[in-house]
Amino acid sequence: MSSRAEAPEDAYTAAPFVPDHGGLTALRRAAADCRGCPLHRDATRTVFGAGSAHARVMLVGEQPGDQEDRRGRPFVGPAGKLLDRALEEAGLDPADAYVTNAVKHFKFTRAEPRKRRIHKAPTLREAAACGPWLAAELAVVGPELIVVLGATAGKALLGSSFRVTEVRGTVLEEEIHGRRERLVPTVHPSSVLRADDREAAYRGLVADLEVAARALAQNTGR
Repeated sequence: MSSRAEAPEDAYTAAPFVPDHGGLTALRRAAADCRGCPLHRDATRTVFGAGSAHARVMLVGEQPGDQEDRRGRPFVGPAGKLLDRALEEAGLDPADAYVTNAVKHFKFTRAEPRKRRIHKAPTLREAAACGPWLAAELAVVGPELIVVLGATAGKALLGSSFRVTEVRGTVLEEEIHGRRERLVPTVHPSSVLRADDREAAYRGLVADLEVAARALAQNTGR
């Protein structure tokens, strides 16, 4: 029987692959063998989160891109470089952040064999299937603040009614995977690269990240 008949879409979940205990190293090792949804079939590898288990801020994006899939680390492509620059300008040290994605495998389409792989947005069901990994990362890192990068990450964390344009640059307090979290939503850095007015889009991203930096600073002062 073909492996493509494994499970119906509403049964996709990474839960059986998530270890009951262990830190980020154990999670990363287990995630490498995740078969919780069909995205693993075409992706090169699982791209798990990266950064310190003691990071004060967690940045959550959509999914790995082409370069992330090839190199096995999140945010190492053009969008990641732009994000690092924006973080530094906003007063946040990229080295002190934990970065991850709502979906851990690269979903793409290709017009012809051997042609460039083109990003394809994951479905809500695929993001939900990957939710147990994100929940485990949140439990281990316990960040003081989550920066939500874009609509897919927002819907994965806050539900299908999330609209990044309505809440970007604000501090939200919500229960996420059983934990009370503070979140600052903003656009995904890849959208800045696609914008007609890239400079204006970049300034908007920095302004949102400055809100996150102030929220962290206020938390330190408590």
